[in-house]
Amino acid sequence: MGSFGFRGGEGFPRGTSGGVPPERIDTQEQDYGILLAEVFFPELVEWRGVLARLDVPPQEAFEIAARSHVEGGDFATGLVGFGVHPDRLVKAIAADLGIAVAGPIEPDRLVVDQQHALALLRRRGGHVPVKFLERGGEVSFLITPERIQLGLVRRHIGASPALAARLRLVPAAVLRAAVLHRSQPFLLRRAVSGLFERFPQMSARIVVHAWQGIVVGFAIAAVPVGFLLAPLAMLAVLHGLATFFFLACVALRFAVVASPRPPAMRPRLSLPPPDAPRFSVLVALYREAAMVPHLLAALDRLVWPRERLEIRLVCEADDAATLAAIRAHPLPPHMEIVEVPPGEPRTKPKALAYALPMTGGEFVTLYDAEDRPDPMQLVEAWQRFRTGGPDLGVVQAPLEISNSEAGVIARMFAFEYAGLFRGLLPWLSRRKLVLPLGGTSNHFRRSALEEVGGWDPFNVTEDADLGVRLARFGYRAETIACPTREPAPRRLGVWLPQRTRWFKGWAQTWLVHMRAPRRLAADLGWPSFLVAQVLFAGMLASVLLHPLLLLTFVLLAAELLSHGPIGAARSLLLLVDIVNIACGYLSFLLLGWQTLARRERKGFWKVVLATPLYWAMMSVAGWRAVWQLWRQPHKWEKTPHDDVAAGS
Repeated sequence: MGSFGFRGGEGFPRGTSGGVPPERIDTQEQDYGILLAEVFFPELVEWRGVLARLDVPPQEAFEIAARSHVEGGDFATGLVGFGVHPDRLVKAIAADLGIAVAGPIEPDRLVVDQQHALALLRRRGGHVPVKFLERGGEVSFLITPERIQLGLVRRHIGASPALAARLRLVPAAVLRAAVLHRSQPFLLRRAVSGLFERFPQMSARIVVHAWQGIVVGFAIAAVPVGFLLAPLAMLAVLHGLATFFFLACVALRFAVVASPRPPAMRPRLSLPPPDAPRFSVLVALYREAAMVPHLLAALDRLVWPRERLEIRLVCEADDAATLAAIRAHPLPPHMEIVEVPPGEPRTKPKALAYALPMTGGEFVTLYDAEDRPDPMQLVEAWQRFRTGGPDLGVVQAPLEISNSEAGVIARMFAFEYAGLFRGLLPWLSRRKLVLPLGGTSNHFRRSALEEVGGWDPFNVTEDADLGVRLARFGYRAETIACPTREPAPRRLGVWLPQRTRWFKGWAQTWLVHMRAPRRLAADLGWPSFLVAQVLFAGMLASVLLHPLLLLTFVLLAAELLSHGPIGAARSLLLLVDIVNIACGYLSFLLLGWQTLARRERKGFWKVVLATPLYWAMMSVAGWRAVWQLWRQPHKWEKTPHDDVAAGS
């Protein structure tokens, strides 16, 4: 063994080789290198016969083994990543062990309980044998190449030769597909009813509880009756409500504007270690065929050890175009398609709830089809979790608009996002207040996500609801700096349904969590409770009552200009309207302006001029949301991202 330190030509005079031909020295060096590799990577000895059958060169085998050791990965998976087809790998291993390759796997013949099935789907214990009932009645054991220990299997077969006749080798993906098919009814039932069965009071399956319905019904009846009996008094009451909600929202924005902001500095990020925790990235796609190439490229740029990363592309099973677009690209081993069986409600959160049990990451990340996340975003999220303590349940990355110059709507959208993700959310995070999450670029601690029941399939803004639910269970939410860039809608026909869905979801979230107001206040604490009222009820009420203020202002101003003095009561209403509208617009503009970089402030006058129109558009979306909440509370209006991306 002393020859392991030998280097060709060592100890010989310069320019000589001690009489040994150079080609012989090269051969010796190669042989000793192989011996060394097998000492440090004993799997190369175990796999020698398989590698010979696969014609894998020794140097390539050494590199695969070294990478697997460094990243904590699996040698068999490394071979597939190297380019060995899974079917060919299975045949080579089976021939080397002297066992059979499994034939077609009928899911109904698997003998597996639900918990074992979930473990297999999460790729935990995927190498554990699975019983399979053969047509002749005998039971065989299905094993996959994942983390297989060839030496151990050989010893067992040697000790019990009859075992070889019962072992069947099957590609991991084939067994996984069979287990998934067997588990589909359970997974679908769990995705649809899981939250409702665990926490019925926190599910939007029933939108309005009895006492809430009575209050809403009374309000709907009281307003028209009030206008018939005492129009001026009813108008004053509505103005009072509008003023209350407007000033609450204004106060929150001004509080953010007046607070000192820490300097915007990108954190120092280091590359993750090979044994970093596993991240599970979920991307819900529906009718997104045009976005697939850009999405796959963006996901491929994420910095994280590939053996510690699993990406699930979650698609509806009947969305043939998107599935075909994905399958047109060869997916790396860490990417996989999850097909969600058709069924109501057809929403993004239901798809995510269906896919979650098929992942095993310690952290769970969400992206949308149009997202272009910063490559270091996972690294920053992990570092924040590492230092944030076990009560840090989620971190939110900022969303930035990539096509702000694509028109008025895109410009206003970008301005609004700047105020939200650079101003309001970091301000709430620093004060440990409830945080309404954005619909994408959320990074969850898996244990926290599962403890609170996961996503509500019946809530069309699952992000806002989940932010409140995490806070109610005692988890904090924070913001990070690495952004995700995405395009904004450019046309009213795209923007309006999206904003309608957001408003409807905020209303759902407020109604669900206000079923027991005192319990909500106790769970959140009074500061977060009040902030939640402003963020959900206040924002929506302001949007709904904004047209009333504008209309009253216009009518009273016209009367003042045409007929002179209008009386004390009307003058007071006019003053209230002026204060509300001016303060509302001013707080909105100041919050956005403060968060813009110098280069982004160019053309700010266009934002100022467009603000009244934009707020009027939001009022239309708000009233449309109220109508849908009554008629179609769980309808998910799809945003066509191919149109959105055209302007990016």
